[in-house]
Amino acid sequence: MAERGLARNMAKYILRRLLRSAVTLIIVFTAVFMLLRFMPLNGYFPQEMIKETDEATRMAYLRNLGLLDHPFVQLWRFVRSLLHGDLGRSITVYPKVPISTLMAEKIPTTAFLGFFSMLLGIVAGLSMGMMMVRRKNKLGDSLGNGYILLVRAVPSLIYLFFLQIWVSRWLNLPLVYDKDIPKSWILPIVCLSLSSVAWYALWIRRFMVDEENQDYVKFAFVKGLSRKAVLRKHIFRNAVIPITAYLPADLLNIVAGSLIIETLYAIPGTGGLLTTAIKRQDNNLVQVLVLMYAALSILGVFLGDLLLAFVDPRIKLTEEK
Repeated sequence: MAERGLARNMAKYILRRLLRSAVTLIIVFTAVFMLLRFMPLNGYFPQEMIKETDEATRMAYLRNLGLLDHPFVQLWRFVRSLLHGDLGRSITVYPKVPISTLMAEKIPTTAFLGFFSMLLGIVAGLSMGMMMVRRKNKLGDSLGNGYILLVRAVPSLIYLFFLQIWVSRWLNLPLVYDKDIPKSWILPIVCLSLSSVAWYALWIRRFMVDEENQDYVKFAFVKGLSRKAVLRKHIFRNAVIPITAYLPADLLNIVAGSLIIETLYAIPGTGGLLTTAIKRQDNNLVQVLVLMYAALSILGVFLGDLLLAFVDPRIKLTEEK
């Protein structure tokens, strides 16, 4: 009976969080949709129409698209089309091309680079943090802290530009991404993971140093275990649990970083597409991409809570806890 009650409470908690996530997504997207309606109307015209047609023709074009209707009417029309799988068409970036076709082409590239950069960030960051604790107050710890300070204090465009220009020359790596040349994947993945490495190293070091002062660690030393064994088998296992709560934040960093990295390396993904759509005022494309990124961010936060409960049996996801 107790297990059934716990399962029921957990199901209620998950349902409640899903509803909250849905409401948050609706609010974010509605705000972006309405703000785009205050933007100049040039974002709804192909370039040749702006140059070659008169005002009456352009107004007729907007009326046929329904862009002169009340914004809430436009919002309802878009939601209804979205439920039927129609995302609309690009206007200025890829004129008349269905946005669903563009998304199907570009999402795999962004997902591929994001997955491997996140994996590299976790593995390298935790390894660096572990090394810093083992060599606390020594050269290895100082070098690790220097790297963290550099990445967190220096504007990202500065060291990203340095890596793109100089490191590519030293290691003979391509400056432009090509899906058929694996060497061209290295720099984008590394650049996308730099902040994640620093972030994981910083926090795993802090949590492990805190755990070193716990009674169970002192007892393990009394039993005769070596410091290396205690760090690996006891301290690291307990210190890594709080890290899972920060995975959604890392996902957000990857999402934000893709906007810069994909532009720097000419990667045909959704990050570079969003940047181009904003520059070219392709409002149809912008609203769909913002909806996708908002949904991804909200989903990441939700899954982070579930993952935390999975790795730590002491945490129970119920309405009371």
